[in-house]
Amino acid sequence: MDKPLVVVVAGPTASGKTALGIEIAKRFGGEIVSADSMQIYKNMDIATAKPTNQELSEAVHHLIGFLDPGEDFSVAKYKELAVKTIDDILSRGKLPIVVGGTGLYIDTIINNTEFLDYEKSDIRERLEKRADTEGIGMLFAELENLDPETAKRLHINDNKRIIRALEVFYSTGKTISQQCELSHLAKSKYRFCIIGLTAQDRQFLYDRINLRVDMMLKDGLIKEAEQFFALELGSTAKQAIGYKEIKPYLDGLVNLEAASEKLKMETRRYAKRQLTWFRRNKDINWLSIDTMTKECLFEKACDIISNER
Repeated sequence: MDKPLVVVVAGPTASGKTALGIEIAKRFGGEIVSADSMQIYKNMDIATAKPTNQELSEAVHHLIGFLDPGEDFSVAKYKELAVKTIDDILSRGKLPIVVGGTGLYIDTIINNTEFLDYEKSDIRERLEKRADTEGIGMLFAELENLDPETAKRLHINDNKRIIRALEVFYSTGKTISQQCELSHLAKSKYRFCIIGLTAQDRQFLYDRINLRVDMMLKDGLIKEAEQFFALELGSTAKQAIGYKEIKPYLDGLVNLEAASEKLKMETRRYAKRQLTWFRRNKDINWLSIDTMTKECLFEKACDIISNER
């Protein structure tokens, strides 16, 4: 029996993923599973370019706005929820469409990455206490002895990754590299049709990003940022682009123009990192948003999906 099909729409920020995902859902009777690490949070709407109420009404969306910003989230938890959601969509005869720009989230579904349940162990807590009392240098030296390959890739002050690497070793008896290889051994129960959005002219994408930031400011980003910093925030939500760049303006340290330019620059850099990540995947069907009309791009995407069904 053929594996069920899952469509993926990936690409950098401001490339039009949301609009394309909705059109695909309309054409094929699908439902959208978000793969955005910040759109999972409530009340973080403008900065994360969350789908508008109008867009949400045009297609069923999942895994958007369900978590308080004070709660941390992990890629392991995302995979668990995403797989449950995909299976539910398939059970109702619908087409799952994974849409987003968080490459790690998308890869965990495509590669069927398996994660260890670290939360049931106190290993991490003990390592963190040791880092406080003995210093991270002692743990780094320990890692150099146990897993020299990983140690070579890490900075001596990278507390989080040093502790994670030791945690993996003490939990499994294997290095983090060995564990990563093992985590990808089980093949996915799905088959994938991956559509990637890009721009042959990078400036075209950057212009879209700059325009989006201008629209965010017009739509109330400053007020949303004020409300954001009034919350008790978890470490995951704090990473969101769109708020920390506005903070100096809220503190009276820079003018709005400077804060806006900083946000545009950081968003462009993020888009570049997204493209670098996704281009490693040789199975992506790339479509250029600067060489095709929206209508042609949509029809081409639908042709690609139809050929996979």
